[in-house]
Amino acid sequence: MKIQQRRRKECSESTYSSRVFQMTFMMLAVSLTIPLLGAITLLNCPIDPQPLSFKEPPFLLGVLRPNVKLQQAEKLFENQLIGPESIANIGDVLFTGTADGRIVKLENGEVITIARLGKGPCKTREDEPTCGRPLGIRVGPNSTLFVADAYQGIFEVDPSTGRVKHLLSSQIPIEGKKMSFVNDLTITQDGRKIYFTDSSSKWQRRDYLLLVMEGTDDGRLLEYDTVTREVKVLMEGLRFPNGVQLSPAEDFVLVAETTMARIRRFYVSGLMKGGADMFVENMPGFPDNIRPSSSGGYWVAMSTVRHNSGFSMMDFLSEKPWIKRLIFKLLSPETVSKFVPRYSLVLELGDNGAYQRSLHDPNGLVAAYISEVHEQDGHLYLGSFKSPFLCKLNLDLL
Repeated sequence: MKIQQRRRKECSESTYSSRVFQMTFMMLAVSLTIPLLGAITLLNCPIDPQPLSFKEPPFLLGVLRPNVKLQQAEKLFENQLIGPESIANIGDVLFTGTADGRIVKLENGEVITIARLGKGPCKTREDEPTCGRPLGIRVGPNSTLFVADAYQGIFEVDPSTGRVKHLLSSQIPIEGKKMSFVNDLTITQDGRKIYFTDSSSKWQRRDYLLLVMEGTDDGRLLEYDTVTREVKVLMEGLRFPNGVQLSPAEDFVLVAETTMARIRRFYVSGLMKGGADMFVENMPGFPDNIRPSSSGGYWVAMSTVRHNSGFSMMDFLSEKPWIKRLIFKLLSPETVSKFVPRYSLVLELGDNGAYQRSLHDPNGLVAAYISEVHEQDGHLYLGSFKSPFLCKLNLDLL
């Protein structure tokens, strides 16, 4: 009898202690949660995210099957240049633009500055608008370089003298909209027409992650006539239009719509002139620059991948704007970017948009943050928007 009473007393005391603990925990949780929710409500969010709809990412099977072919690449000019986004060549000499606003020549193992499009200092992201950020670069018919600068506009640079000619300023509104993020360009063989992308009228290059995560649809494909100096808007309402490539017959232009993981096609001549269609959609990553391949197709650099069997942050957040708002209220873009996988992927497309082959570096051990694939004399030169080097890959090894 006494034992039972003692047990009931112990049980009662235990229940009382448990209830005290639960109440204390709940009060503590409420006291922390309410101020946190209040703070989150009061915090400003830099983006107004739009809901996006994606199909299920394709499985990496067949020609898309993962491999480590990109790890066979050789790093060139390591720690001698930062962010060689785009690459062009005149003979055996390579040219690229760097994160510190320079146009450089890569010859005989040396990095030689031939021009600057902006002015220093060029040390922080706040310096970018005045420093300039050369992105797309092409060689014209007279062996001059045509360069798209994210902040300044379009330039022509004479690589032999360093003379710089400002063809089109970003400060001039086009059809009532400013150009905040001039990105890539492609030029006709006669040098008359330049087709280029303005990725956004709202976001600048230094805020590209905010552009992607907001899903802003204010990007455009434009045409610049080097003779009349007229500018036309060919496509608008694009979500982060990025790399562009004119077809060999110069009858259409391909446009990478990065945020939507697809490539659009706009017809600039022939019976379809003025029309547009889809060249390839639901890609296994988010496309950056597009460049011709020797097979008659196209090389596409993927800025990051979409895993079907794994976690794709963009796909997960696409229809959840409220989570995006919460993330960017609490975290900086620099912090968020650390969660983007370093998986590197290059695709070769046929002239009809079909996948021909894929090159991978699953952990980004050698080739990371690839922005462009430039083919020359049996080698692929891999540009990067971030890495302090460029890579060279022998096609015979693949």
